[in-house]
Amino acid sequence: MSQAAPNTPRKAVFDPYSIPIEEIDVANPELFRSNAMWPHFERLRREDPVHYCADSQFGPYWSVTKYHDIMAVDTNHAVFSSEAALGGITIRDGREDFRLPMFIAMDPPKHDAQRKVVSPIVAPENLARLEGTIRERAGRILDELPRNEPFDWVDRVSIELTTQMLATLFDFPFEDRRKLTRWSDVATADLNSNIVESEEAREKELLECGAYFTDLWNQRVNSEPKGDLISMLAHADATRNMEPMEYLGNVILLIVGGNDTTRNSISGGLYALNQFPDQYKKLRDNPDLIPNMVPEIIRWQTPLAHMRRTALADAELGGKTIRKGDKVVMWYVSGNRDDEVIERPNELIVDRPRPRQHLSFGFGIHRCVGNRLAEMQLRIVWEEILKRWPTTHIEVVEEPSRVLSSFVKGYERMMVRIPA
Repeated sequence: MSQAAPNTPRKAVFDPYSIPIEEIDVANPELFRSNAMWPHFERLRREDPVHYCADSQFGPYWSVTKYHDIMAVDTNHAVFSSEAALGGITIRDGREDFRLPMFIAMDPPKHDAQRKVVSPIVAPENLARLEGTIRERAGRILDELPRNEPFDWVDRVSIELTTQMLATLFDFPFEDRRKLTRWSDVATADLNSNIVESEEAREKELLECGAYFTDLWNQRVNSEPKGDLISMLAHADATRNMEPMEYLGNVILLIVGGNDTTRNSISGGLYALNQFPDQYKKLRDNPDLIPNMVPEIIRWQTPLAHMRRTALADAELGGKTIRKGDKVVMWYVSGNRDDEVIERPNELIVDRPRPRQHLSFGFGIHRCVGNRLAEMQLRIVWEEILKRWPTTHIEVVEEPSRVLSSFVKGYERMMVRIPA
């Protein structure tokens, strides 16, 4: 079978049982926009959990779909590399002349040194300082929402709260904070999503992001060190001499990591509670369940559907031989629905035992550095929601429109109504 040119869209096959299993292509973004990927992953988990797709718009790749196999890949960085020069962490390779090194797309020891630079931003004492700010902002955002008329929860709540938080972490000009949302969308967008029209257009906007952040760097590097992310990068030995593209890569990583995951979990949590109204009632009856519900939302939503690795050597996995240089995709979205590990995985269960048994943050050295901040934002949002609406639920009034992407599993728009 001939290989498609990269990023050439393909018609999605919505019934995975209508084709031979070797033709299943779970990376087709249209499956995710249509929320139709679930039976494809179910078939692969059951029949071919380490699956080779020879022909996709992203080239050939392996799909790893079961929980324990994903853990085996994610924790073996000696064999399965994240290195940007080999393709990085997403199934989309990008152009070789526009590589964006970033610490999540590095192997040790450089990965470890750069990650250590930014980790103090999410240290427990800093999270404690941020909590009051997040709560005040969440309350103000919720208080300004209309009553008894439809509005877009994604724009008014999910994006606004996370973008305000990102602006604070970067000490970014607050009035320009929606630029962060735009750059996050541009960095991850499928070319058929109407967000960017070409790779050249994507690169042009990302270079504009780089120029903006370079101005901020120049201000911070000549000032006393402060507690924001740019100051941390500018003053640390491991990052102060980064090349411009490496700085841009790390900025994009921090923007996407701080934006897409939290914003889509805020939207996904409300959507899930509407799908399982008995759980919404259980939560309203007992708001003490919020801390338990938060990781369950993150599991159920899985805001980043996959992470990719490249094999540094031949390796055996699930009875298959993965060859050196092969593209290996860990489908977190599938591992989080593996019923051999997680009971009733397709359901949101707000009082689920061991709710942190999920893959959404990854495992091993690349486990999400901001996971506790993401959880704190979700916890505060739901505490403030239940304070304001303890006896009624916020209603999703129509099926949301989803992102065209097999990487970001998210929502473009979700119309909701709060009863008067």
